Amino acid sequence: MALGLMALIVVGGLLLVIVIVAVFGIGIYNNLVTLRNRYKNAYAQIDVQLKRRYDLIPNLVETAKGYIKHERETLEAVTQARNIAYTASKAAAANPGDASAVQGLMAAESGLGGALSRLMVVSEQYPDLKANQNMMQLTEELTSTENKISFARQAYNDSVMTYNTTREVFPNNLLAGTFQFTPAELFIVDKAEQKDAPKVSFS
Repeated sequence: MALGLMALIVVGGLLLVIVIVAVFGIGIYNNLVTLRNRYKNAYAQIDVQLKRRYDLIPNLVETAKGYIKHERETLEAVTQARNIAYTASKAAAANPGDASAVQGLMAAESGLGGALSRLMVVSEQYPDLKANQNMMQLTEELTSTENKISFARQAYNDSVMTYNTTREVFPNNLLAGTFQFTPAELFIVDKAEQKDAPKVSFS
């Protein structure tokens, strides 16, 4: 009788431990899912602003083309860099959790930032272009979009840091590895000309 009671207590204790561990594990899993969805949503905000900028750039190039005909290489470089960045952004938007896709986008964005900066430097040498109403409006919109991208990127990086830290701490890292919660990539642009919005003021 006493042995049966003891066995019942042991089995009950084991079941209680299993239930507590399961509940704890479910809590960790759900938290990781929430944080992963949060950084993916934060990336979607970057994507919206990137698309807006990609839409502005062809108009900017077309407007400049009429004034700086001797700078064809610069204009072509901007167009090419824009197309590369646009393609890279589609790959990253399809899966923000893919570190290589985000790294590809960062490299493409650095290239685009450099090309845009060169265009703005060249444009400064053409007073008629600087005075063009359409060019002034486009550059103002581009500056505004660059600022929004910067804010969205900061929000994304904050979300990624929270997610990565949560998935790396013990015991979360055990569950993260089991359920394929891979590290997310920070969106950091290396080139100095991209860390600040391109200087597009024509005032």
